[in-house]
Amino acid sequence: QVQVVESGGGLVQPGESLRLSCEVSEFEVVLAWFRQAPGKEREGVSYITSNDYTFYVDSVKGRFTISRDHIKNTVYLQMNSLKAEDTAVYYCAAGNRATMEKRAYNYWGQGTQVTVSS
Repeated sequence: QVQVVESGGGLVQPGESLRLSCEVSEFEVVLAWFRQAPGKEREGVSYITSNDYTFYVDSVKGRFTISRDHIKNTVYLQMNSLKAEDTAVYYCAAGNRATMEKRAYNYWGQGTQVTVSS
């Protein structure tokens, strides 16, 4: 069973930054970040493939950066210029297809809370 463990969430003010980390116990082709705000469905944020191709949804382009340490099997999400609407539980997921469709990901972490508030 592949283990996925996120860390790095917290409370920040608008305009500040946070860096999320996610360690995956085994190699998976695609590592992704999703988020779920209160009362809303889980939505895709970004993914990165084994050859470092990256994708971002429009709402985070230019503010978030995804990266991957292939040796450590770890994926990072650097979040800059955070806004109140970025508040959500952020989930890391691992799978084999480069997509933001939730059903394509077999392995999920437990989530880490990100709160952006003044």
